[in-house]
Amino acid sequence: MEIILKQDVPNLGHKDDIVTVRNGYAANYLIPQGFAIMATVSAKKVHAENLRQRAHKEAKIREEAAALAAKLEGLQVKLATKVSSTGKIFGSINNIQVAEALANLGYDIDRRNITIVGEENVKEVGIYEATVKCHREIKANIKIEVVGEE
Repeated sequence: MEIILKQDVPNLGHKDDIVTVRNGYAANYLIPQGFAIMATVSAKKVHAENLRQRAHKEAKIREEAAALAAKLEGLQVKLATKVSSTGKIFGSINNIQVAEALANLGYDIDRRNITIVGEENVKEVGIYEATVKCHREIKANIKIEVVGEE
C-alpha cells in the first residue's frame, strides 16, 4: 500500500515522502496513529501542490535570510560593561546582551539563534566571535567587542 507520511517515521522515511509499506502496517499502525495518510490519486495531487507552494515560500524565506546574513557578516557590536581593574567583567556577557545590542542597531534576531564561538560566557574584556543563525543553513559571523564602562 502506498502512503504519504505526515511526519518523520524512523527506519521508514521523512515527512512528505511517498512510501510503500505492507497493508497491515499502514492500516493498523501508521494511519490510526496519524503518521500517514493513504496515497490516493487525489491525495497525491494535493500533496504535489502543497510541495510546490511550500518550495516557493521556502525560496522566499531563504532569500530574506541570505540578505540578512549579508548585512550581518563582519558586523562589530560594542558592549560596555562594568570591569575590574584586572580586566575581568563583573558578571558575564551572553547571547541575551548580544541580541539586545543587535536590536538597538535595528536587527531583530532571536537570542536562541546567537552562539558565542568558543566560550559559553564572556568573562573578560576583548573581541570575541559569534555566529548568528539566520536560517537552517544560512549563518553569519559577527564580532563582539567588550569594553569597560566609563
